[in-house]
Amino acid sequence: MELQNREGQYVPEVTLKQRKGGELVDVQTKDIFANRTVAVFSLPGAYTPTCSSTHLPRYNELAEQLFASGVDEILCLSVNDAFVMEAWGEHQEAEHLTLLADGNGDFTEGMGMLVDKTDLGFGKRSWRYSMVVRDGRIEKMFIEPQKPGDPFEVSDADTMLDYLNPEADRPSFATIISKPGCPHCARAKQALADSRIAYEDITIGNRDITSRSLRAMTGHATVPQVWIDGRHIGGAEDLKAHLDQAVA
Repeated sequence: MELQNREGQYVPEVTLKQRKGGELVDVQTKDIFANRTVAVFSLPGAYTPTCSSTHLPRYNELAEQLFASGVDEILCLSVNDAFVMEAWGEHQEAEHLTLLADGNGDFTEGMGMLVDKTDLGFGKRSWRYSMVVRDGRIEKMFIEPQKPGDPFEVSDADTMLDYLNPEADRPSFATIISKPGCPHCARAKQALADSRIAYEDITIGNRDITSRSLRAMTGHATVPQVWIDGRHIGGAEDLKAHLDQAVA
């Protein structure tokens, strides 16, 4: 089957499903796309490796930049049922995304993206692609190349953002290891917040990390310990120096 680029055409008018407030809700595509700019990414299935580790999380990470570039909503579509999509979303970092179920494959088939994956035991699923839709009309499509496996080369969030806003900066992300009641940790967290750097806080003393873990990872026994974009920065004073240098 030859996948077709449908730029310039309108998206199919179908009914999708979503679990909301414990109820199964009908979602009309004509309501989603009308008078709005929507970024859509469609994937083979919830819980599959690339979808969970890279495709969905990066769209969530870049959501603020996508919204600032004119996107009203970011949709994740898959030929799964609404219960699966809801459960998957709860186990993912997806607070900025809308996950919709195309359980019958109606939308995907209408897009010409329904493919046979019976060799994997999946049945009919969506080919991996993304698109920008303005007022129901497809402006741009990024369709993964038709080759064996599950290619993931062009439907990613960074490619989408580059198309919408080539000058957009990528956000930095930080991890901080802290202890409850530590004033230096509070100071470091405030410094990250003031610099608009999103961070994950890992607290020593819970079941996931101990002081020994901290020493093994950093060679230090003091908190906080901060990483930004994969680089170990150090403690609160080290972080201040790093942020001051970045501003200078």
